[in-house]
Amino acid sequence: MANFDIKHIKNVVLVGHTGSGKTTLTESMLFEAGLINRRGTILDKNTVADYTDIEHQKGKTFFSKLVNTKWEGYKINLLDTPGYDDFVGEIVGAMRVADCGLMLLNAAMGVEVGTDIIWSYTDDFKLPMLLAVNHLDNEKADFDKTVNEAKSHFGNNVVIVQYPVNQGGQFDTIIDVLNMIMCKYPKEGGTPQLLPIPDSEKEKANRLHQELIETIAGNDETLMERYFEKGELNEDEMKLGLHHSLIKHEIFPVFCVSAKNNMGCGRIMSFIDNVCPSAYEMPKQKTIDGNEIECSENGSTAIFIYKTLSEPHIGDLSFFKVLSGKIKIGDELTNENTGQIERINQLYEVEGSKRTPVNELVAGDIGATLKLKDTHTNNTLHEKGKHIEIVPIKFPSPSLTIAVEGTKKGEEEKLSVALHQLVEEDPTIRVEVSPELKQTLIHCHGELHLAVIKWKLENAYKLSVEYKSPKIAYRETIRKSADTIYRHKKQSGGNGQFAEVSMKIEPWYDGIEEPNGYNIRGKEEHDLPWGGKLLYYNCVVGGAIDARFHPSIMKGIMEKMYEGPLTGSYVRDIRVIVYDGKMHTVDSNDLSFKIAGMMAFKENFHNADPQLLEPFSNIKIHAPEDLTGTIMGSIQSHRAVVEGLNSEGQFSIINAHIPNAEINQFSADLRTLTQGRARFELKFSHYEPVPFDMQKTLVSMFKNQEELV
Repeated sequence: MANFDIKHIKNVVLVGHTGSGKTTLTESMLFEAGLINRRGTILDKNTVADYTDIEHQKGKTFFSKLVNTKWEGYKINLLDTPGYDDFVGEIVGAMRVADCGLMLLNAAMGVEVGTDIIWSYTDDFKLPMLLAVNHLDNEKADFDKTVNEAKSHFGNNVVIVQYPVNQGGQFDTIIDVLNMIMCKYPKEGGTPQLLPIPDSEKEKANRLHQELIETIAGNDETLMERYFEKGELNEDEMKLGLHHSLIKHEIFPVFCVSAKNNMGCGRIMSFIDNVCPSAYEMPKQKTIDGNEIECSENGSTAIFIYKTLSEPHIGDLSFFKVLSGKIKIGDELTNENTGQIERINQLYEVEGSKRTPVNELVAGDIGATLKLKDTHTNNTLHEKGKHIEIVPIKFPSPSLTIAVEGTKKGEEEKLSVALHQLVEEDPTIRVEVSPELKQTLIHCHGELHLAVIKWKLENAYKLSVEYKSPKIAYRETIRKSADTIYRHKKQSGGNGQFAEVSMKIEPWYDGIEEPNGYNIRGKEEHDLPWGGKLLYYNCVVGGAIDARFHPSIMKGIMEKMYEGPLTGSYVRDIRVIVYDGKMHTVDSNDLSFKIAGMMAFKENFHNADPQLLEPFSNIKIHAPEDLTGTIMGSIQSHRAVVEGLNSEGQFSIINAHIPNAEINQFSADLRTLTQGRARFELKFSHYEPVPFDMQKTLVSMFKNQEELV
């Protein structure tokens, strides 16, 4: 197998809304390069990229795939990605290791729902981007409308390099205004006939050629001077200008393609080879301590793990990009994140489900290795004695939470192992085993994401599971003080139980003054694990209660705070004053005072105007400007409070805080209202009192559940 140096390796991620044709284009590129002798189709379930069972069943791409091919002396690593924002981890991970992106636009649909969202990630990475208008063979294709929408959404530096002559069912001809040539394709696609531009198209071609020159020159001072001197730029100068502007994420060239009919695919591949940047030309990778790593074959070996895949009978497959140096079979590298020494026993070039063994990979290349001991996505491996940790991929926070349960007894451990493996493969999934809610929670990115998770659990791990609504982590507190004397007395033969506790409870708040009228003999201040405080005052005088019994009283109080009197939720922000009591020389013991403390606290709590608190999260919504009013109305109907509204390009940014109890329903409503064109980020904020009617309902439900038990 041919070896490629750093200058002849290109890494390209294919992105776009679902159905834009990424997988079909990948198939045509592989066919054009001679890697396959027959193009597969999604319908026939035989494409190189979409090879998993679930993708065959659904006819959609759910996971990013690495496919390498060779073209005109270059190695091109293609990264095919999903078109759904639910699988943002697959998209972002692939973008992180790519050196150029190819955004597919559907000529019949224009700039679609997912396109804007995905484009925002390309802006985050400042990734060089090409645009390819696909489906030009569709009867409803409208190239001009699609390009105008792209300019409206992505800026005026969207510039036409190619345009179609006869889009629609008869599409077979493209005019290239960079090379100023017409490409006419045979019916079966493939290699075009190169022809002079006909007179009927010369005016349009010349105009677009001039616009291309002016856009290129406008982003490069040197070329601008040449343009002023000569009044034009030659083809080599234009390619050089495009090359530099792509690196700076300043120009976005537009190409034409019919992926289904294999028209225009080879031209895009040639442009990738000749114009798009290689890894060594891109800005240097940064480490978490601010240093930079030069992408050089002569540097110290360092690789970055961007994806982990678990395969039956094979094990964990780690996909990586070589950041520096060369990685060879037998290398021993240090995992900077775990400290583990990892031996590289296998190296592969990847073509979808096919893995070809190789002896080494050089800086800038992407490959895979098997069975690393303790290495995960986002880890950096490097030569021994070095300290290199690349800035990790920042995955968006989950936007949807569901509870999962196994339907068969005895499979709890098996479910736990399966969920752990899913998180290993997809870092955007977060699994939480909540002792408070007594539920296992899956945090993810949408209904489709949940559906794929369930499919994997049921089909890959042979588990029977069901989803349930997640409980809400409410908190309980009080709004006024209450005072009680509680006596616990029990006699059942032999030594009995006796304890009497005089207790006052009050709301605690920051800056509260010390209690008046009590002789404070001891004070304990506890920062509660679930938030808030408990202050316990021993104000007993005259030996009414021995000091040795106060820990037992405290233990009883804590047990009731752990499972609050209103709804069984955690209790917070209480000040307890134990000021008197009685004990018996024989019948008083730790258990008696624990029970007395618990019951005194419970009785007081119900008399102290108890208040249920609910969690709120800050929510940041990114949405198209034309949908701002609709979203504002929707979020306010979910008891959210809008705190700010800003603009970023074509997007509005709405900042609000919303009750956690409303998030899942709002997420579903937002997807419906915007057809998936909006996304949001969440971060826990604070607790607020629950509305009175809602508290009454929740307390009643808890009481009914207790009675059933």
